[in-house]
Amino acid sequence: MPNPYFQFKRFTVRQDRCAMKVGTDGVLLGAWCGVEEASSILDIGTGTGLVALMVAQRSSAEVLAVELDESAASQAAENVAESPWCERITVVCASVQDYAEKAKRKFDHIVSNPPYFQDSLKSPREGRSLARHTDSLSYEDLVKAVVALLRPAGRFSVVVPTSEFEDMKRCAASVGLRCSRRTDVLPTPTSASKRVLVEFTLSEVTEPVEETLVIEAYGRHQYSQQYISLTKDFYLKM
Repeated sequence: MPNPYFQFKRFTVRQDRCAMKVGTDGVLLGAWCGVEEASSILDIGTGTGLVALMVAQRSSAEVLAVELDESAASQAAENVAESPWCERITVVCASVQDYAEKAKRKFDHIVSNPPYFQDSLKSPREGRSLARHTDSLSYEDLVKAVVALLRPAGRFSVVVPTSEFEDMKRCAASVGLRCSRRTDVLPTPTSASKRVLVEFTLSEVTEPVEETLVIEAYGRHQYSQQYISLTKDFYLKM
């Protein structure tokens, strides 16, 4: 049974009412995205509130976290309320599609750890299926919402499986989003890439920055210096 909470250095994430628990994807995204200079950040599909809390720690921005699932949104709001940044983070229970239709504000940076299984077998647990499958938020709907909510000079950061990267890139290009930065995430030095951290922008991009991040460089739980440097402000034992 998953631990009902996950303790970070500066905040606690309770997760017993959330379908998707704290995972490496969210931690990587929250630590990697370039939000330091942003004054407003939107987290699409916040789940436990993890990424919203991480970007609040790394910036002085006002953060809005949108979550479709009522139970997850409620727990995310509680996690935010117990954090040092409760006055800067707002959790809204809504689909980003509905929010984008009604919103009158735009954001400097948008982040998302979206559902990503497009064709695999669904879980019998409805909440977990909604969190993991693109039925509730397709890549097409995601990038349309991003374009509607992003400032002209803003940035959109997302984490996707490597197998889905080209599809995400194609969808992004169809609405004018260009890849400006890409980091391929490898579990070990000899492994194939499993995840891609990618940043998009509406501005012209001459040549995107391309990097590689190895998680475990020396053996099980023997983390690379890259990974330690990226996550040391969050994980207790880094």
